[in-house]
Amino acid sequence: MSITKSPWIIHYDGSSCNGCDIEVLACLTPMYDLERFGIINTGNPKHADVFLVTGAVNEQNISVIKQIYDQMPNPKVVVAVGVCASSGGIFRDCYNIIGGVDKVIPVDVYVPGCAARPEAIIDGVVKGLGVLAEKQVAVARGEKFEEVAGSYVFSGPRDESGTLICEEDEDALMEAEAPEAESPDGAEEGGDRP
Repeated sequence: MSITKSPWIIHYDGSSCNGCDIEVLACLTPMYDLERFGIINTGNPKHADVFLVTGAVNEQNISVIKQIYDQMPNPKVVVAVGVCASSGGIFRDCYNIIGGVDKVIPVDVYVPGCAARPEAIIDGVVKGLGVLAEKQVAVARGEKFEEVAGSYVFSGPRDESGTLICEEDEDALMEAEAPEAESPDGAEEGGDRP
């Protein structure tokens, strides 16, 4: 019987509006309860397995992101949360923004959204734990864990440099928020049957 360690995450906010940070904190509340998966939020990168990054990368935080990443023990997983961490988002054209986190360190999982919903963040972290497990198996076999990176990446359109473009489809969003259609006799579809 092998004993597995609970995965610990470290969260870093780059240049953002703090919308995704609020949603990350919501994941820790009793409503979503990220800790039910055994996931602990830590402030020490030397204890972390998952690097959760929100916000875009700018000139001043490149060294901080690299330092946190380098201090984490191998194998490790990076989860880019929100459109800013994935591609620079609305701040992409600012004079000091480099782009998404993948411009500085390798990213394993991209979580789209502006701001990313708590359910999506939890799903991204859980997918990251799948990547972490694959990397741990690769290390146990003596393989290079870098070859496993990117196994669970949210797909989406990319620009000419290969950076993920995370833009929500307005039509899909409108359809999701539209009220249920009514039948010709005035009764709602899917309602109580006679």
